[in-house]
Amino acid sequence: MPSNHINRINEDIRLCMDKLLREVKDPRIHQGLLSVTACEATGDLKYCKVYLSVLGLEDERSLKQGLKSASGWLRRELGQRLRLRNTPELTFVLDHSIEEGAHINSILASLDIKPEEGTDDDAD
Repeated sequence: MPSNHINRINEDIRLCMDKLLREVKDPRIHQGLLSVTACEATGDLKYCKVYLSVLGLEDERSLKQGLKSASGWLRRELGQRLRLRNTPELTFVLDHSIEEGAHINSILASLDIKPEEGTDDDAD
């Protein structure tokens, strides 16, 4: 289980990456609504997985290529802004949990469930 120190660093990286990704000029990255859902840095801060959620993703392959080409700039900017001893190498992972949750909500909303008869909520 990560320590509180790593948890704080993960949250700082998440907030900083959220701002930095909006500054990237590569049009391959700006597909739909991009948000950083989580970050997981290793204990020695050598590596960090950045989980991204993209609502309205057009082309996953070009997004990954754009992130890979911008990763050096993102890492440098992250190191300058957070002033960590080691700036982690960034790995980007697409997180589809928001899309799956929206799909489940739409299925649940479309169900026609009638309340059970014979139950009386007012009775004690």
